[in-house]
Amino acid sequence: MDKLPKIALPAVFIIILLIILISKSAITIKSGEAGVLYRTFDNGVVTDEPPLNEGFHIVAPWNKVFVYEVRQQEVFEKMKVLSSNGLDIQLDASAWFQPDYAQLGKLHQEKSEMYKERILLPAIRSAARSVVGRYTPEQLYSSKRDAIQVEIFEETRNIVDDQYIQLNEILIRDVTLPPTIKEAIERKLKQEQESLEYEFRLVTALKEAEKVTIEAQGKADANRILSASLNDQILKDKGIDATLRLAESPNSKIVVIGSGGDGLPLILGNN
Repeated sequence: MDKLPKIALPAVFIIILLIILISKSAITIKSGEAGVLYRTFDNGVVTDEPPLNEGFHIVAPWNKVFVYEVRQQEVFEKMKVLSSNGLDIQLDASAWFQPDYAQLGKLHQEKSEMYKERILLPAIRSAARSVVGRYTPEQLYSSKRDAIQVEIFEETRNIVDDQYIQLNEILIRDVTLPPTIKEAIERKLKQEQESLEYEFRLVTALKEAEKVTIEAQGKADANRILSASLNDQILKDKGIDATLRLAESPNSKIVVIGSGGDGLPLILGNN
């Protein structure tokens, strides 16, 4: 009985030591994350093996694991850039990105966990200044926003492609111009719209006038053709036909032969 405490004390110590070692060695990688292993006594960051994937892992207690989110992420950035004529433009943009999973070890070794602040955001700012500097405020405000978004994406991707960062999209959220410039552009756009509307009404009126002219010309041509076709002989023949039909009708009438100015009979009376 006297020996039990002497045996139990080392056993308790060993159990406590094992608990500490296990707690230091057990690593759980959550969903959407991956781990970079750092071997304290063996060349540091592991770059020639895949990252630690989701789940439970046991590592030596003297080693470390750096956990990275490998899902698509979004970062927002507000920038002041210059247009082609030197005016200040505020650009609100966001980027969809994620680290290159296969190169996660190199990303940690060369760029660190601050890769967004050290690599991605400076690349977006540089590309935005380069692209916006090629356009006027009016183009930025109206017709070129989609083109600018694509160009900023392409230039940013070219910068970060070899930096172990996968860039998925750049979105231009807002373009803010100086108030005086914005008002001037809106007035110009309004005037252009009014001018287009006036031109439309003018073209419509001209087409309507052309339609009336064509119809009038058609009627005039028809009358001219009809007049040219009605000579004296045709008129006399038609008059004779009409006289014969009247004479054959049952109504009472008086026929005076040869009394018309054109030699046709005169038919008088209805009784």
